[in-house]
Amino acid sequence: MQITEKSKTLKELCTAKLINTSFHTSLGISMRAEKRPSLKRRRRTSWVFGLFLVAFLASLVRAADLDLGAYRGKVVYVDFWASWCGPCKQSFPWLDNLVREYRSQNFVVIGVNVDKDRDRAERFLNETPADFPIVYDPRGELATAYKVAGMPSGILIDRAGHVRFQHAGFSEKQKGLYEEQLQTLLAEKTH
Repeated sequence: MQITEKSKTLKELCTAKLINTSFHTSLGISMRAEKRPSLKRRRRTSWVFGLFLVAFLASLVRAADLDLGAYRGKVVYVDFWASWCGPCKQSFPWLDNLVREYRSQNFVVIGVNVDKDRDRAERFLNETPADFPIVYDPRGELATAYKVAGMPSGILIDRAGHVRFQHAGFSEKQKGLYEEQLQTLLAEKTH
């Protein structure tokens, strides 16, 4: 097996203990064995688990860690959603399609989950996967800052970082309007 630069970097992260590769115990995952595995096997298992953990944690961001300034020069669609929201399930495939269609034009979607129970959000994502980053906002800090009125709510931010369009709810009938707003912002040049 050839180690690519990316996997080498991940291995270095795990080896350097930047990520605790025995994190499984703090997640409540019990691992039993009849006999203690060899040191070589434990290291390999630890490294594989570490790679899994790096990939998993890389996609999870807390609300406090979200820096929209890092997206300046891109058109950003911030989608507030919750696991109990039926229209949210309908909007995710549409958002994935938008990401695929407009990614090359510097368009990004950021999903902001407002569930207090993160397990519910993760179950939702297992059933309705997202091809965009997810931010967890259980205390509603971002939702309050953007005056979110309902679920889902979409905030469309232009390349200069200004909120230009905002809507509450999701309707198949409104997709044309949402995409028209998006195309308007994509057509604008940066100042």
